[in-house]
Amino acid sequence: MAKTYMQPGPVARALELVGERWTILILQELLRGRNRFAQLKDSVGGIAPNVLSDRLKTLEDYDVVERRFYSDHPPRAEYRLTKKGHELGIVAGALAVWGAKHLSDDIVLAHTECGSGMNVIYYCPTCETSVKGSGVRLEAHDESWVEDTAG
Repeated sequence: MAKTYMQPGPVARALELVGERWTILILQELLRGRNRFAQLKDSVGGIAPNVLSDRLKTLEDYDVVERRFYSDHPPRAEYRLTKKGHELGIVAGALAVWGAKHLSDDIVLAHTECGSGMNVIYYCPTCETSVKGSGVRLEAHDESWVEDTAG
């Protein structure tokens, strides 16, 4: 069962999905093309099969992955990221860039074409420009969230 945060807003809501232990690592492996249960279990070292099943079910419930059976006897499934799931790739990428910079010195997120280390940036499609972190903010689309966060 996913943890429910007693805070409003998109960060708390996103953490309800990806904040559970193992979930972001499962996402990382799906992004790498590991789609079958056994592949995921082997590549996410230390995860118990029941926990992997639970996390995949949650991701499926949120339409982040879709399950497709490739064998009926015995039943075997593979998991594919949906469009929504692929959009979470930028989150995994941002964590990889931050982790490489601050916690690890031997693995980096690299550009496949030239091999250079990557940066994660904000981009405004309306202005067609990159934006520094100090130039962005979370903005409420309804007043209830503003009132809840105002204290």
